[in-house]
Amino acid sequence: MTSAHHEHEHDHAHQAVPSDLALRVKALESLLVEKGLVDPAALDALIDAYQHKVGPRNGARVVARAWADPAFKQRLLADGTAAVAELGFGNYQGEYLQVVENTPQVHNLIVCTLCSCYPWPLLGLPPVWYKSAAYRSRAVIDPRGVLREFGTTLADEVEVHVWDSTAEVRYLVLPERPPGAETLGEEELAALVTRDAMVGVAKVALPAGGPA
Repeated sequence: MTSAHHEHEHDHAHQAVPSDLALRVKALESLLVEKGLVDPAALDALIDAYQHKVGPRNGARVVARAWADPAFKQRLLADGTAAVAELGFGNYQGEYLQVVENTPQVHNLIVCTLCSCYPWPLLGLPPVWYKSAAYRSRAVIDPRGVLREFGTTLADEVEVHVWDSTAEVRYLVLPERPPGAETLGEEELAALVTRDAMVGVAKVALPAGGPA
């Protein structure tokens, strides 16, 4: 057997060793299953859903469709729950989705002051800062200051509307379509949209140098 083959096996062995965190998670999962507290099939289904069926790319698809299709945009703003269902995205906890549109005159910001209610099927898991007490309180008291800390500075004449999510109603920001993106297709538009823009702490911008 060649030394190169030995080196390949050696490298493969190192790559196959799980991380300490992965081992801890697996041990915890095994314990919960053993005690009958977790159904393995349900757990697998939940993991698959968050890996493949939810996340910011879903919300980005909704935004891109709204930018490209005025009729869909009207439906989205009128009934967010029904409109996102057209694209196969449901609100797994039964809450109503309201979509609020950013314009040159109005900028929207989403917060959940009581906990961290969030449109998971469209944006994935909420970031740590969204769940923090500092964001939850200051977004209401000083939204412009919070936006500046995220690098988003608004002109004085732009109104800032803060929307407080609840267990019954979740919000999604429809960001402004960036100038220069008029010729882009839906997939290219979706690639521009970030989670932060759909929460309202950022704007959507073209990459440096303009459209690819």
